[in-house]
Amino acid sequence: MKLSVVISTYNQPEWLEKVLHGYLQQTHREFEILIADDGSDERTTEVIDRFRPLAWFPVTRVWHEDLGYRRQTILNVALQKVAHDYLVMTDGDCIPREDFLAVHAKYASPKTFLSGGYCKLPMALSKAITLDDIQTGVIFDAGYLRDHGLREISPTVRVALSPFLGRVMDAITPTKPTWNNCNASGWTEDLIAVNGFNEDMQYGGADRELGERLANRGITGVQIRNQAIVLHLDHKRGYKTPETMKKNQAIRDQVVMTGSVWCANGIQKTPQS
Repeated sequence: MKLSVVISTYNQPEWLEKVLHGYLQQTHREFEILIADDGSDERTTEVIDRFRPLAWFPVTRVWHEDLGYRRQTILNVALQKVAHDYLVMTDGDCIPREDFLAVHAKYASPKTFLSGGYCKLPMALSKAITLDDIQTGVIFDAGYLRDHGLREISPTVRVALSPFLGRVMDAITPTKPTWNNCNASGWTEDLIAVNGFNEDMQYGGADRELGERLANRGITGVQIRNQAIVLHLDHKRGYKTPETMKKNQAIRDQVVMTGSVWCANGIQKTPQS
């Protein structure tokens, strides 16, 4: 199964380099990478240029000028450039485990999207991870994470789960499957059919709102949060404000209440016909 992997980023070159090296370790080999870049500077250009000669898969950067937070806009541009029928969406601060893409490919099925989760790391541990650590896969060892300062129980347990226990945990978890940009996948035609991301939204919930429109269209979320594993590197969230969160929640509430499957300010700039 051929996959298109869409990775969003903005001026996190150190993190992006670590993430990209995680894709050199994937057991699933048939994929492309599209980097949806919300206006990063030349430091990110240098990271991508260094990485391309190492990759056996295509690496495409989709970039626009930095005019403030426009993540949904650049993601919509990237959605129109994917080469394959199925896409995996993640972030430039999420290092994938070697079986990350294999899990997404395994569970892909019609009329569904897959909802993964993440194991959040503290800043000191995020900094300590080296490219050699990523190559060996030691960063997904629970002992390594504990020894390097991870104190939270949940992510430590999650990386230690066997494939069988991961399936069991996903079957019994009370957590609702949602579209999470750091770890989600679905059929390209389904995302296009709901007009992609709502560009009226800022940080906080725009990915969930996309998933809610998919659900309104009859696309069922399937939980793989304990099987498709990424390590989420730490960062500040200066673009998160109470005002934008309130606005975004109002849009989401309207989508749920009306059963809407379309956003007027998405890939197409028009109300649904």
